Amino acid sequence: MYRFLLTPRWWGINLFAVLAIPLCVFMGTWQLGRFEDRVQSHEQAAKQPAPGARAAKPLDDLLPVDTVTSGRPATATGRYADQFLVPGRELDDKSGFYVLNMLRTDGGKALPVVRGWLPGRPGHTPVPAAPTGEVTVTGDLQASENTGTDGVDTAGGLPDGQLGMISAASLVNLVPYDVYDGWVTLQDTDSSAAAGDGTLRPVPAVAPQGSGLDLKAFQNLGYTGEWFVFAAFVLFMWFRLVRREAEAARDVKLGLVPDTDTDAGTRTA
Repeated sequence: MYRFLLTPRWWGINLFAVLAIPLCVFMGTWQLGRFEDRVQSHEQAAKQPAPGARAAKPLDDLLPVDTVTSGRPATATGRYADQFLVPGRELDDKSGFYVLNMLRTDGGKALPVVRGWLPGRPGHTPVPAAPTGEVTVTGDLQASENTGTDGVDTAGGLPDGQLGMISAASLVNLVPYDVYDGWVTLQDTDSSAAAGDGTLRPVPAVAPQGSGLDLKAFQNLGYTGEWFVFAAFVLFMWFRLVRREAEAARDVKLGLVPDTDTDAGTRTA
């Protein structure tokens, strides 16, 4: 009754099922692993002290920036050089911009330093001048931004002196010196002053991407279910087709329905 499984048409169906089901199970398992990794990193981060509460270390000791060093206080010494304004950044639900200065270190590389946040629009709000001479800064280390970072301007066309994304890749085209792959945000500005008086307000450090139970983590869990459901659907449809074909073959054998192949041969004769 099941000899039809060896026909060329069923070879194709069987091959599809044999390949599709393991693939779906593999993809579902992979997505589940991604979700478990995010849960584990979230639990590890929750057990560790707050990054800002740790002792400051030299910048070079904390590079490259990863989920462990992101948010850690870093120190660097140098002189402030080029200044950029980063528009479209919010703080306490108010629109404003970051004030970023490049700190030229003794090694020649420059560290992007966000000195603070100001309300309003660049060019319409006075910006306090950066300190002159050699300075030592201590700020919370952050990874370079990317297109998925909140507030990033990817449209381009910004005026001179403005920056849409804080990253070494974007800054290296604007300054004639090497740039660290990372930046720091200073926390020693006067945050108690009222907004609008020209006083820089500190920009809080953010958690590194992929270190918490964010929407992407639950997307991984949703994709896990989808892949497993699809594997079950392929298996269900294969059994359903086999059962229907077997029932059709049985009906032909019992004479309940005509054998189309035999009838076609009789008509031809």
